[in-house]
Amino acid sequence: MPVRPLLGAAAVTLALATAAVVTPATAAEPHESVTVDHVARLAADGTVTLSGTYRCTGGGGPVFVSASLIHSGPEATLLHGIGSTRAVCDGTLRHWTNKGRTLTDIPAADPTQVEAALVELAPGSGLLPLVPRFRAESPRQDVTLVAS
Repeated sequence: MPVRPLLGAAAVTLALATAAVVTPATAAEPHESVTVDHVARLAADGTVTLSGTYRCTGGGGPVFVSASLIHSGPEATLLHGIGSTRAVCDGTLRHWTNKGRTLTDIPAADPTQVEAALVELAPGSGLLPLVPRFRAESPRQDVTLVAS
């Protein structure tokens, strides 16, 4: 089962932290998708830049492209949330880029994978004014980290 990408926006984080139940992922509509480029940039200060494309339409709340880097080192596999970008859901294929710093150093030679998702902050009820709804997810895929 894939690990859901961590959400970088403060509102998304707050919604997840207070949610008792997260809306499960549903099959993406045929007109909604998110992809990840096969190359990611790694700066000397540990900042990772991920990118790809997305397409979505409509929605009841703001939609974000969130991404996670999955790093398999010699001692453990670590999940790093690499930010989120506000999506424009007008049916057009668009490019996204997320940047974030990892909590640990990542050698470029280590196996690394990425996942991305389109996450809508949908209207909730009761104490939860917004709940995350996963609209589309990319499969976990290998990426090559390139020093930038």
